[in-house]
Amino acid sequence: MSKKKSTNRRAFTLIELMAATVIAIIVVSGIGFILADSQRGWNRMYDRIYSDVVTDSYVARKRFDGVVRKASGQKFFIDEYGSWVEVYYYAGASSTDLDRYARFFYQGDGSLFLENGTVDAASVKATSSVETVCGNVTSCVFTASGRSVQMILTLDNGSQSANVVTSCVMHNE
Repeated sequence: MSKKKSTNRRAFTLIELMAATVIAIIVVSGIGFILADSQRGWNRMYDRIYSDVVTDSYVARKRFDGVVRKASGQKFFIDEYGSWVEVYYYAGASSTDLDRYARFFYQGDGSLFLENGTVDAASVKATSSVETVCGNVTSCVFTASGRSVQMILTLDNGSQSANVVTSCVMHNE
């Protein structure tokens, strides 16, 4: 009886399996590191875009713009040091006198405030509300030129800072 030895086997050797496993581990590890780094980068960018400094700067700019645009260029006051600005406006379309006021001020305590109130014919003011516009404020300066008021605001939360410079024209007469 003669047995024929088959030398034509169709299988992988142990060396080939180990080499394929090492190559697969290297590829999977590389893809894992790339995905982890992308996730960290995305988280950093998300934190940078939606941090409290960014949202505070957006809110301050929009609130300042909304209040100053409806103000009258006839009557407004700015502190000599630029720490507050006070603008006057009409309560409604039928008002004939400047009967409302708004005052933005910064007292050095980390917040920008907006005080609203009424003004009577004798120019006596009555405060109706004081609201915090934004926090994380390190400095705020107001300036005026003609009928335009400018706010230079610096925000800092310890890890991120932002400078906001906004200018508005008082549209009412």
